[in-house]
Amino acid sequence: MHYVPGPPLSEFVALFWYFRGDEVPNAKERVLPTGAVDFIIRLDSARTSDSGMFGPRTRSVVIKTTSEYELIGVHFKAGGAFPFLRFPIGDLQDAGISLGDLSGEENAQRLLCMLHEAPTGKSKFRILEQWLLQLAGNRLQNHPAVTFAMRAFCSGPYGSSAEIADKTGYSLRHVKVIFRNEVGLTPKRFRRLYRFRKVIEAVKRETIVDWADVAFSFDYFDKPHLIHDFREFSGLTPAQYLALRTPFINHVRLPD
Repeated sequence: MHYVPGPPLSEFVALFWYFRGDEVPNAKERVLPTGAVDFIIRLDSARTSDSGMFGPRTRSVVIKTTSEYELIGVHFKAGGAFPFLRFPIGDLQDAGISLGDLSGEENAQRLLCMLHEAPTGKSKFRILEQWLLQLAGNRLQNHPAVTFAMRAFCSGPYGSSAEIADKTGYSLRHVKVIFRNEVGLTPKRFRRLYRFRKVIEAVKRETIVDWADVAFSFDYFDKPHLIHDFREFSGLTPAQYLALRTPFINHVRLPD
């Protein structure tokens, strides 16, 4: 099940999701980085250490896929988790924090109990939504320079941190610091990861790909430059990704 919240959470949260007991085709999968933060709660476990918030990753990770888990989670938009933490998101790059450490053990146990007692996925979503709103308090806003930078990197004409700094009136150093504090990555790494994400989205329905043409279309220097970023972010070559991808572009089969 999926649920997209309304304002004000919609500015920060891409979606809520719930999973229970479906059979999966692969015992293990490689999950590609998205540059965003994920909050994952294991409803099949009463231990708060088994649930937590996981920061933006810059490399792929291998996960076990099993039908035994019952999970509920929040996938934040890039830069969207900042209001829910009391420390810079950059501290969570390629790392995580347990539910108990995130909100305190007592509050974490209370949340787990409420989620367990809720009878439906929809009611669990409502509980988690209210919990996030309370956790954020009055901090549901990003720094204006970060908001501008995210829009520029993702859809605007500006290609560098220096151009962002010039347009916002802040120093380049200050833009880099506040961007990493709220998004979790440096502006340069975020731009590179975002471009990689656009590439895999562009080829998701293709079976034969001219990678030199793709490299040109997405402003890579050349095909080796594209392959370098593919290896860094996914641990795979472009050809390996095509051969092993699943219907979910972030998930790649591990060969037997």
